Amino acid sequence: PLLASAHESSCIRLWSIQGNLMNELLPFSEHPSGPLTALCTDIFTKILLAGSKEGHIIRWNIASFLEDSQNKKNEVKEELCWRAHATEVVDLFIEEEKNVVVTASIDGSVRLWHAMTGYYFGYFGQARKFELSDTSRLILPSDVNNFPAIIKAESKHMEKKKVKYPLMLDRDK
Repeated sequence: PLLASAHESSCIRLWSIQGNLMNELLPFSEHPSGPLTALCTDIFTKILLAGSKEGHIIRWNIASFLEDSQNKKNEVKEELCWRAHATEVVDLFIEEEKNVVVTASIDGSVRLWHAMTGYYFGYFGQARKFELSDTSRLILPSDVNNFPAIIKAESKHMEKKKVKYPLMLDRDK
């Protein structure tokens, strides 16, 4: 068993049932996702999804970490990040049978996304039927203008950058 907590600092903490901190996750993305507002896992607890106040969805692979959390090689891997809504994500869940992520926002919209690629399928209430088998058409909702970002394995965790030299006026330039 594992507990996950989402925080305002965009950090996810994984806890043992005894209350011991097992891991702390920070997003890789260069654009901070903002405070995290929703968490969910798939039925087998291999995928962890987080929704943010800024409308982002971040997908983490936690399978190898849960197999042996003591082994340092078994890290939690961020795999995907995408902008799902223009406003805060209030809830999300994974529907494994159809491989779909359903997200809800404070703007009142409920949207469907491909769980592995973050491709947009549509929203509840649309006139056309959902076409869940075609992930080749790259479409976006009207209020989102960037496609999902696949996180490379060699990416570094987001860290607060320290300024080594303060800004100084250079009169020669």
